[in-house]
Amino acid sequence: MRKEDCFYLGKIVSKFSFKGELLIKLDTDDPEHYLEMESVFVEYRKKLVPFFIDKSSLQKSELLRVKFEDIDTEEDAEDLLKREVYLPLDQLPALEADQFYYHEIIGYQSIDKNFGEIGTLTGVNTNTAQALFEIDHQGKQILIPLNDDFISKIDKENKVIHLDVPEGLIEMYL
Repeated sequence: MRKEDCFYLGKIVSKFSFKGELLIKLDTDDPEHYLEMESVFVEYRKKLVPFFIDKSSLQKSELLRVKFEDIDTEEDAEDLLKREVYLPLDQLPALEADQFYYHEIIGYQSIDKNFGEIGTLTGVNTNTAQALFEIDHQGKQILIPLNDDFISKIDKENKVIHLDVPEGLIEMYL
């Protein structure tokens, strides 16, 4: 499995018991959705390795307590600490028509109500306090806060995102 074909589910943050159980901090608003998983991919030595789940339960609502097959001791579990966990893209939950996953909108054209065509959405920066749309406008990068109030419409069929950003925000980058 390639990382490009997967989405980030979370990170293994700690051991839970002496029997090899682990806690995964899930990166989701709906942790209950992931209680019935049969397996996950763990990034190990720059490769995604499948791990099959014997049992799982929620711990403090955002932590998934898992017992992987063949991980039976603290030492086995120790080797998996701080590793990232992934699932195939086809296991993403379905969204409403006006919702989107960040990876889905890469390549969309962006159009602002007042400015007109801005450019191509090249990424979503989530490493800041607020997520930012990264838009290529004729070789220059424009950053627009990902804010529900700024998104007028998402046209998934034509791959266009319609925005209504505060006046002067786009021009600031030009």
